[in-house]
Amino acid sequence: MPRNETNRLREIEVFVAVVEAESFSAAARRLRMTPSAVSKLIARLEERLGIPLIRRSTRRLQITAEGAAFYESGVRILGEVVAAEREAAAGAVPRGRLRVNSNVPFGHHWLIPLLPKFQALYPEVAVDVVLTDHVVDLIEERADLAIRTGPLKAPNLIARKLIQTRMVVVAAPSYLRTHGTPKTPADLEGHRMLGFCFPRFFEGWPFVDESGKPIIIRPSGGSLINDGESMRLAALAGAGIARLSHWHLQADIEAGRLVPLLQDHNPGDEETFYAVYVGQGKYLPARVRALLDFLVANVKMG
Repeated sequence: MPRNETNRLREIEVFVAVVEAESFSAAARRLRMTPSAVSKLIARLEERLGIPLIRRSTRRLQITAEGAAFYESGVRILGEVVAAEREAAAGAVPRGRLRVNSNVPFGHHWLIPLLPKFQALYPEVAVDVVLTDHVVDLIEERADLAIRTGPLKAPNLIARKLIQTRMVVVAAPSYLRTHGTPKTPADLEGHRMLGFCFPRFFEGWPFVDESGKPIIIRPSGGSLINDGESMRLAALAGAGIARLSHWHLQADIEAGRLVPLLQDHNPGDEETFYAVYVGQGKYLPARVRALLDFLVANVKMG
């Protein structure tokens, strides 16, 4: 709040205290100020308003008609300030607009399907959802909350873990009928491996060979795609072999639409999804805290 606005609130607070205490000295004791400081603040207030608020005498203070009206307004203003502070400190009722940035698979499979349940619990919160697999700056994008995977490099980000799931290599039965089924990681070099067209956290797909030694196979021969959900759809269409989170593919695997490959060579690495935000948790707005707690409680593997 600008300094002059803070000073005005202090003047109102002092004036209200003087009226209620019916004395400059009593108001000064209540506010832990000197009587002269109280007198100067009231004089400054009257000078700024251009009207007398209090008529002073040796026996008592007399409030002018303008002072009485200003007192009523002052009490209301101070009450609203106290109520606003109490509401913010207590977390209040979640309300307002909440901007969420999520990667595409999580948005399609978790965030958007859960929105009706969240809105039923918090009808005064309006959620704006932006889906992208590119890592964005929360401050530049004015995002209150984001869904991220992998290591969190920004030091100002606070994270809550949502879900952790292993990675799996898959292909559609139609692709395997046409191109054959790879038996070892080395066989992948003759296949269409779907890759991302933006930098990922890994240089390639990790496997272990027959002796248990880690190896890396770089995706080649296939299309490059900019988000995980589009890659899943490409795999379903038979465009190539994909490597994605198991939770993302679980329904397709169970239905036989996608077939897990090279399970004996899977290194068991996992992908962790976090809800991240800027700042310290205890100072979160109520609307952000509500969605954060809601996601932690509701994002679970089936």
